[in-house]
Amino acid sequence: MLFWLADYFSQYVSALQVFKYLTFRGILGVLTSLTICLVFGPYMIKKLNYHQIGQTIRSDGPESHLSKSGTPTMGGALILVAIVISTLLWGDLQNKHVWVVLFVTMMFGGVGWVDDYRKVIEKNSVGLPARWKYFWQSVAGLGAAIFLYTQAVLPAETQLFLPFFKDVAWDLGIFYIVLTYFVIVGSSNAVNLTDGLDGLAILPSVMVGGALGIIAYITGNVEFSGYLLVPYIPGTGELLVFCGAMVGAGLGFLWFNTYPAQVFMGDVGALALGAALGVVAVMTRHEIVFFIMGGVFVMETVSVILQVASFKLTGKRIFRMAPIHHHFELKGWPEPRVIVRFWIITVMLVLFGLATLKLR
Repeated sequence: MLFWLADYFSQYVSALQVFKYLTFRGILGVLTSLTICLVFGPYMIKKLNYHQIGQTIRSDGPESHLSKSGTPTMGGALILVAIVISTLLWGDLQNKHVWVVLFVTMMFGGVGWVDDYRKVIEKNSVGLPARWKYFWQSVAGLGAAIFLYTQAVLPAETQLFLPFFKDVAWDLGIFYIVLTYFVIVGSSNAVNLTDGLDGLAILPSVMVGGALGIIAYITGNVEFSGYLLVPYIPGTGELLVFCGAMVGAGLGFLWFNTYPAQVFMGDVGALALGAALGVVAVMTRHEIVFFIMGGVFVMETVSVILQVASFKLTGKRIFRMAPIHHHFELKGWPEPRVIVRFWIITVMLVLFGLATLKLR
């Protein structure tokens, strides 16, 4: 929106030419969403407390969590508002990639909002039934996948690229839709599973989102992509603005979500952020690198799968409790130790993922 205005008036005021630079608008995206969260965060928490929109804590979890009962939740709505406003202000709204990522983010956020609303407001312990949750996630994921497949122009847009190899790429054909669906839906639920401790999910989302923003900038630049031997996907550079908005909103929310949390983001935030990361990874053709950088999300998801499978097959549990962050809590690790160590792991994985851009 403001990008259009600046572009139009730049013919009269040369200083406005600076808004044409993608990196500048990416920085503005960070600062705008960060400011929105920091300014409106206290008001949001006050309103959530006033209306008693608090988290219900499971009695079968770690005892240390019982004190968190009643902590305001559904704060992820503020993250989504900040991301959308910032992206609409500074993004190129003629870019299809921007609209796809906004569509996916809001659709998954809507699914999470309904689930949170039924649990917290209507006091329905089930929330949105799993079959309906996955149905609407599938609608959004498949919708985005089919649109991207039908709108693909270059062969690279539907190929699977392997990191570390400069000439290895497989044309997925119709299986592109299947891969895209599983990346988006799987990523959404993986982040949601990780969101069990104060700040545990939001900072890894910020770090992975920031790295994907760098990758988007590179894949959308013909010179940088050629130099680094990564696929050139025209238009994906504009995703830097969205990723910047996600980074800013995430950091702003972490201000209130850090231990001990004043507010939780709930499914409305976790499902949306996970889906957003997944669709950006797909559009930039870096699904495998995303799998590496989001290793903490993968670890949390695999721990749940292994726990369920082991219990059903043998009647025994592998971990004291799943997802795995609860396992470490029950082993005696204080919550902040679990959180910070998982953050450190994410830093290492993100750096390793970015290193694959050069090691080819």
